[in-house]
Amino acid sequence: MSFDRKIKIAPSILSADFANFGQEIQAIETQGADWVHVDVMDGHFVPNLTFGPQAVKAFRPHVKTVMDVHLMIAPVDPYINAYADAGADVLTAHIEAGPHIHRTLQAIRGAGMKAGVALNPGTPAEAVEHLLDLTDLVCVMTVNPGFGGQKFIDMTAKIRRLRSMIGDRPVHIEIDGGVDPTTAPLVAEAGADVLVAGSAVFKGGSVNTSEVYGENIRKIRASTEGTWT
Repeated sequence: MSFDRKIKIAPSILSADFANFGQEIQAIETQGADWVHVDVMDGHFVPNLTFGPQAVKAFRPHVKTVMDVHLMIAPVDPYINAYADAGADVLTAHIEAGPHIHRTLQAIRGAGMKAGVALNPGTPAEAVEHLLDLTDLVCVMTVNPGFGGQKFIDMTAKIRRLRSMIGDRPVHIEIDGGVDPTTAPLVAEAGADVLVAGSAVFKGGSVNTSEVYGENIRKIRASTEGTWT
């Protein structure tokens, strides 16, 4: 997994057809997805339940790009090895999920994955300033985590601050929540390079009409053209 700052579209399979994940993953990749985003929720840290390690392991053979696993769970540390064994390429933990984020990020890297740290909308950029040398990705939540399809919360000032703090480090800024062709250029111009999109990619399409996914991905990507990245 090489590093670059080109815009990457990472459809969230939380918006896919739950009865058809394998074909849905193949469809979005065929139609231009750069990464596949997997939202893991525990019904405790966030008010929803989604994918355990066995589900993620079942997704892995279908993912040919990058499997980007976002843990909205607490605690995180007991599950790091399970998600490594499931095949995650990137594993992201919330800074709000536990008191020992350094240990968590070190353990994620130690298990052979790229380490991400996520920030809820109410958490300032400065909370991760001391973590940037342990981190491969900072995920800025632009909704309160727990459900797909929520309204975008403007975090462009936080994104700009993060980009300034990151400097030349090979650290991605990922945006998760409410990304569509209207909001994508705002966050890309501020310095984000990985855009998670759920309903904006999957709306109107299916595995039988996957060209709609491609149209939606292209619209999001095209909306970011000309931004600084």
